[in-house]
Amino acid sequence: MGAPAIVVASANHGEVLADTFARYEREYDVRLVRDEASAKQTAKDLVATGHQVALFVIDTDHDEQMLFALLGGTRKAVPTARRLLVSHISRFRADNPTFRHAVAAGKVDALLLMPQGPRDEEFHGAVGELLNEWNATVAAPVVENVRIITPEKDALTRELLDYLSRVGLPAGVHHPDSEVGRAVMADCPDDEGRWPVVSSLAGWCGHCPDVRSLANQLYGRPDEIDVDEVVDLVVVGAGPAGLAASVYASSEGLRTICLEAEAIGGQAGTSSMIRNYLGFPRGISGMRLAQRARGQALRFGTRFFTGWPATGISPCEDGGHHVVHTDGGDVHTRSVLVSTGVDYRRLGVEAIEEMVGRGVFYGAAMAAARELAGDHVVIVGGGNSAGQAAIHAARFASRVTILVRRPGLAETMSSYLIDEIEWNPRIEVRGSACVVDGGPDDVGHLAWLEVEDQLTGERDRVEARGLFLLLGAEPECSWLPEEVLRDARGFVLTGRDVPRELWVHDVPPSDLGTTVPGVFAAGDIRSGSMKRVASATGEGASVVSAVHAWLA
Repeated sequence: MGAPAIVVASANHGEVLADTFARYEREYDVRLVRDEASAKQTAKDLVATGHQVALFVIDTDHDEQMLFALLGGTRKAVPTARRLLVSHISRFRADNPTFRHAVAAGKVDALLLMPQGPRDEEFHGAVGELLNEWNATVAAPVVENVRIITPEKDALTRELLDYLSRVGLPAGVHHPDSEVGRAVMADCPDDEGRWPVVSSLAGWCGHCPDVRSLANQLYGRPDEIDVDEVVDLVVVGAGPAGLAASVYASSEGLRTICLEAEAIGGQAGTSSMIRNYLGFPRGISGMRLAQRARGQALRFGTRFFTGWPATGISPCEDGGHHVVHTDGGDVHTRSVLVSTGVDYRRLGVEAIEEMVGRGVFYGAAMAAARELAGDHVVIVGGGNSAGQAAIHAARFASRVTILVRRPGLAETMSSYLIDEIEWNPRIEVRGSACVVDGGPDDVGHLAWLEVEDQLTGERDRVEARGLFLLLGAEPECSWLPEEVLRDARGFVLTGRDVPRELWVHDVPPSDLGTTVPGVFAAGDIRSGSMKRVASATGEGASVVSAVHAWLA
């Protein structure tokens, strides 16, 4: 397989665009074509010869009807490629309102002004973002930071791949008898027969029994790092709220530690593309947003301990501060932020639960979507995470069905996602429907689902190779002491939501304060939160002022 291609289609500005994309020719196969027919034929020829197409760059100088035919044709030919519209300055003002709806509906990924001279880094920054996302979600990694050796891609292997995708580490899976497999096993002779074996460029190699072990190997365990001081703030959970609190607290001089049980970014880190986050007009994946925030927090001095969940909070013996417990050791702190987020609710269908990891996945499982090329995929859920998962899956699957218990998506999903879903010919929405049964093929992989119409009670069986369950919020805070009051659903109560009889001197806790002084809650775990990335980030940032007031 040769270098991935960038196909540039322009009727009148071919030389300008050829010069513009010359800088990419070292690592991409740049092809310049003049019209719709040539663009589609070039794409077909590339695919037929085993090449991948990373990006279509389409000049708006084509006839409008031909232009939309070109957009639709390229999407049909290579659904995984990114699509960029470029407009010459002479028509950019007129093109903006004409094609803005195409960007909003997801027909194209971006509309940019054609460069007017050399070193237009704003333009190339946007192109770089598109290629970056394509490489992260579609292309096989050129350099594998982590290699997984196993004779069978089982449920655990897929969990490891999903985790590595969420933390932004390129990984590959190899059979023990392959050239790579034999080379890795030569360094891990004691682990032969215990699968999977995981090897990292960092130098460690061995059997990996679960995701937590992988996280410990990548980031170190808390009991391997001495915390011999009482810190100012311990953040439990490194989702958007916890990351924002880590950035702002450490940037203001607070000694901050962040504990994360699994992947930095939490549930938001599984989002393939968040398009409505402030400051990212072309969108950003949850993984990249999380890794950037982690890097920012590290720069200001936050220490991250990944791989052990918090198991409890208790007062210190002298009563002067809190102790956050983990299986790997305790951390003493003057204040605590609970930002552990939520898990997806379980479907509760025994036949489906038995196939988790073998075609059935809780969450977006972005890495799994690539394995379902040409198959029918079912997404269960009506929130933004479900919409993002459907759009991502539609780049690979031949057909995607969204099942939602409500009549439609309008009550629970952002308008921009609904617009993208309505336009995408590969995605169908079935309202008032739920999965009630399912079954495997001869090797135990999901083969079919039984779907019930909740209005009529009728059931029908559909073939499906992938089922992604994004069923809504299930709080995980059983580790918190009883003194931290929760609502009837298990979410942490804060501020004026705390019952009045528990206010101190008839004064409620601060807006993000819990019933235990010095313990705060932010993000999805908090009762009444919006369950959006931006709102969780805002809460994580704003809690720092309350922490300052408490410490004072």
